[in-house]
Amino acid sequence: MALFCTYFIWGSTYLAIRFGMESFPPFLMAGLRFTVAGVILYGVMRYLGSQNPTRRQWLGASAVGLLLPALGNGTVCYVQQTISSSVAALSIATAPIWMAIFSSLWGHKITTKEWLGIGIGLVGIVLLNVGGTLHGDLTSALLLIFAAASWSFGSVWSKHLAMPQGLMASATQMLVGGLALLLMSALQGEAWPQSISQKSWVAMLFLIVLGSLVAYSAYQYLIKTVRPLVASSNTFVNPVVAFAVGIWLANEHVTRMEFIALAVILVGVFLVLSAMQKAD
Repeated sequence: MALFCTYFIWGSTYLAIRFGMESFPPFLMAGLRFTVAGVILYGVMRYLGSQNPTRRQWLGASAVGLLLPALGNGTVCYVQQTISSSVAALSIATAPIWMAIFSSLWGHKITTKEWLGIGIGLVGIVLLNVGGTLHGDLTSALLLIFAAASWSFGSVWSKHLAMPQGLMASATQMLVGGLALLLMSALQGEAWPQSISQKSWVAMLFLIVLGSLVAYSAYQYLIKTVRPLVASSNTFVNPVVAFAVGIWLANEHVTRMEFIALAVILVGVFLVLSAMQKAD
């Protein structure tokens, strides 16, 4: 069920972000999403008897909150002002490749098969930037790579940090990440929209309830119980879901080169994931 949530709900959040930004500026939208979800989940967990995290646990959760919701998702929201939701999801599909690289910092030896998968995935990134929507947009391309790397590093590092127990970990991470995004929104001079469309309100509700409270918590559960690469296997499915809902609900145009890049990146991700599974 946790994998199902990260596969299909998160695959749809890229389009929800696009719909939300029809009214909300990017950092304000992302900040509201995670802050509201964090406050709700924190309040519920405390009501149910969960202990307030220790100082060490707050520090660990803050580090992950800054890397995942703030730098990871916040950067994706910012870039989606100029690119389609499909391309954003495709770029983030490289996360398992970065996880394989970052895992080596904690002693994981990258196998020949993983190196092959990493190489193929990087070829897919090149194809996306040479012939896809990102052609000539070096800034967006680098920001999306940064977002995937930040998310991946935070996911791997979280296995080695002191973290609150259970869903309190998700609550504190989202709360810290959301507040950081609201601070960034204020520094950028973003203002509350003068009018908010019904589509944007529905998108925001979807992002808070399903994208954050459900799917983000499911991802944190996976990070704690399985290998980071298995937890991040959602990136194998998310681009396919994003392509489908983007074309279906938003008439997004996907070029032939982007489809080719999708296939190449997914082959690379599959090799990395299968190599890690065999190694276990």
